[in-house]
Amino acid sequence: MALVLDLLNRDPRPRHPEKANRPDQPVLRKPDWIRVKAPGSAQWAATNRIVKEHKLSTVCEEAGCPNIGECWEKKHATFMIMGDVCTRACAFCNVKTGIPGVLDADEPARVADAVAKLGLNHVVITSVDRDDLADGGAEHFALTIRALRVSAPSTTIEVLTPDFLRKEGALERVVAAKPDVFNHNLETVASKYLSVRPGARYFHSLRLLQRAKELDASLFTKSGIMVGLGEERNEVVQLMDDLRSADVDFLTIGQYLAPSRKHHPVVRFVTPEEFKGFETIAYTKGFALVSASPLTRSSHHAGEDFAKLRAARHSLLSS
Repeated sequence: MALVLDLLNRDPRPRHPEKANRPDQPVLRKPDWIRVKAPGSAQWAATNRIVKEHKLSTVCEEAGCPNIGECWEKKHATFMIMGDVCTRACAFCNVKTGIPGVLDADEPARVADAVAKLGLNHVVITSVDRDDLADGGAEHFALTIRALRVSAPSTTIEVLTPDFLRKEGALERVVAAKPDVFNHNLETVASKYLSVRPGARYFHSLRLLQRAKELDASLFTKSGIMVGLGEERNEVVQLMDDLRSADVDFLTIGQYLAPSRKHHPVVRFVTPEEFKGFETIAYTKGFALVSASPLTRSSHHAGEDFAKLRAARHSLLSS
C-alpha cells in the first residue's frame, strides 16, 4: 500500500494520513507551458538560510509551490505561522494534516526579524488552519502584524488567512491589526467544495471577504482559485460575480498541480489562451487587478501586485 510521506523533513510518518489509503489517481502529462526554474542559486540559498536560522515555516516549501526557485532568488518568501500541521485535510493541499502543537509565543518576533533581514518591501503571512484554537489563531496573526510594524515599519503586510469558520470575533481581531491586504482564497468553485475543500463553506468564505472590507474600507481584499479540478467555465464566471458582490479587489487564477497521486487529480490543463480569457472577463467584472496564468499563485509577485493595486485605487480616486 502506498503512503504519502513527508519528503521535506525525511519524516517516516505519513504526511497525509487521511489520504494514505486512497487509490492512486491518474497523472496527466504536463504540457510545455508548465515549466519552472529549479531552485539552487546563491540568492535562493541566502533566503533559505535566513528562514532556517529563524526556525520558520514557509508555504513555499510546505505546499510545494512551483515558483519557489524564482521567488526565493528574489528573497521573497511567504511565511506560514502557527506551525506546519493543519487541522483540515483539503484534497488539493500538500501541507501536513494532524494535531498541531502549541503556539510559539516567540514566532511573531522571529518572523519580523527575518523580514527585516531579508529587506522585504512587502511580506505575505499565511497559516495552517487551526480549528483547535478558540480564535482560529487570529490573535497570533495580530501579534505578527504588530511585530512587523516595529521591526520593519516600511514593509507592507498581506495576510492570507484561514476562513475562521465558527470563530466569532476572529476576523475583527485580524483586521483591527491593520494589514494592508486581506487575502482569503476561495480555492475552487462552489460545486467542488465537497470533494476539494470539504472542511470549508463557499458562502462563509465569501462573507468573510465581504465583512473584511466592511470593517475597513481602506483595506485591499484579495482571493484566488485553482482551475483544472473539473470546474466548468460558467462556474468560474459566476465565482467572479460572487467575489465582486463581496467587493473583492484582486483575483488570482492558477493551474492546479497535484502534489501526489493521493491528492485530487488534475482533470485537465487549462491553456494559456483560456487563462487570458479569464483575465479579460474578470477585468470587465470590475476587479482592480487580475493575475491569471498557469503558474499564478496567490502570493506570487505579491509585492509588485500590491504596487499595482495601490496605483489602480489612486487612479480611480483621481478620475
